[in-house]
Amino acid sequence: MRTLCASTLIGEFFVIGFAGLVAMKTSGLDTGTVWAVSGTAMVVSVLLCGMLTRPGGVQLGWLLQIGLIVSGLIVPMMFILGVLFGGLWWASVHFGRKIDEAKARFAALADEAAADPV
Repeated sequence: MRTLCASTLIGEFFVIGFAGLVAMKTSGLDTGTVWAVSGTAMVVSVLLCGMLTRPGGVQLGWLLQIGLIVSGLIVPMMFILGVLFGGLWWASVHFGRKIDEAKARFAALADEAAADPV
């Protein structure tokens, strides 16, 4: 799960940065404000890559997805990108857990086969 979710978060890092550039040019917000919010979200997305296996890491990822969608109030295209990344996040969590379960089953079978010399 960690690999898929981290890939999604790194993709979001770049999207948030580009959205910050768009917001800086098209919104009436101060440049410092735009980069304070965008920069914080970018740092959070990178830090979440390391927190995915800790309790609450996935839930914080969901909060980032909600924030991405809400950022559509400033940059309207972010409504679409936020929903797309929300779908990617769901798929990363859902299928990542299935992959982790399959890896654990295969590892258990390999350990069982190694312990049982035939």
